[in-house]
Amino acid sequence: MSVPARQIRARYSSDTITVYQAYPPQIALPAVAAGHFVAPFKRDRMTWIKPSFLWMMYRCGWATKVGQERVLAVDITRQGFEWALARACLSHYDRALHGDRASWSRRLRTSPVRVQWDPERSLQLTALPYRSLQVGLSGEAVDRYVDDWIVAVTDITPMVHRVRQLLRDGDEAAAAAQLPVERGYPLPAEIAAGLDAGPVVTVGARSDR
Repeated sequence: MSVPARQIRARYSSDTITVYQAYPPQIALPAVAAGHFVAPFKRDRMTWIKPSFLWMMYRCGWATKVGQERVLAVDITRQGFEWALARACLSHYDRALHGDRASWSRRLRTSPVRVQWDPERSLQLTALPYRSLQVGLSGEAVDRYVDDWIVAVTDITPMVHRVRQLLRDGDEAAAAAQLPVERGYPLPAEIAAGLDAGPVVTVGARSDR
């Protein structure tokens, strides 16, 4: 079955969706201990959350890049996630969605959420012919994320290291078996249209958790 060019694929339950972030230990470890982000995490900076595990691995190099040594799985409420997407602005201008460039520019400046579609990644971290959503939170959206949406913060760095080692050993089947199960996320039609997303997944799909 072909994958839509733009579709959110994620690990989710009836109430939560898992997103990924990578940080240095001095930010990640206090967040795990507190169950949400605390200092030295800075709320005045845009923070990017990623529903795709493999795109996160591409971004952090399997937790090897400086400042991204710890990978966190952050469970947030689906209500919060969809609040963000409903108020998001695409990071690139699209005439079909925005009308004129000036209108898009104004929305980009005022929206607390920025989204972009980047090539999804394979287990080998090569680009695939369909896209994965990245969500940038700022201002009010960061405060809501930290204070209201987060249900759990889990350090999955040991699992990331296991998968990387299995790949280095040439055991791709075992590496793939370690990956979180991601499915098409059932976006409301109006939100999908605003994101220029692909076909809406049927609401009520079975949870894997």
